Amino acid sequence: MAGARQESRAEPATADREIVISRVIDAPRELVFEAFTEVRHLSRWWGPEGFTTTTRSFEFREGGVWDFVLHGPDGTDYSEWIRWLRITPPERIALLHGESRDDPNAFESILTFAPDGAATRIVMRTVFPTKELRDEAVEKYHAIEGGSQTLSSLADYVTDLARKGAES
Repeated sequence: MAGARQESRAEPATADREIVISRVIDAPRELVFEAFTEVRHLSRWWGPEGFTTTTRSFEFREGGVWDFVLHGPDGTDYSEWIRWLRITPPERIALLHGESRDDPNAFESILTFAPDGAATRIVMRTVFPTKELRDEAVEKYHAIEGGSQTLSSLADYVTDLARKGAES
């Protein structure tokens, strides 16, 4: 499958505040969606290359929270917090992502899962509160590369799950 790529289909009102990354994953949509619903899945693939995840609490439901720590390859820990805003299985997840519950710089992401033949096209559209926060995420935190790597990790994980399921 082709690697993840940034797309430029932004709404004019948010074009300078968003990042859109997509990837086609060689696995059924329900399986790709399920990888977001259970912490046993998320902890196996979430984050850019070289990062690991430790969950403090997890409740996948609208209004529920995932409180976790991303551990960087250099030993740096990053506190992370996600509130699930809207969940439409197996089509869409909207979430608010920040460092903590009261993070004024939290950003909203909408993930869509669409069938693409036997595969799934996932699109991750992230809108930041300001253009400056988006630019900082891209330049300082390498958000585009990190998002692409995260979707690549997801693809590797669910493709392996699909293959193992087919072998059973």
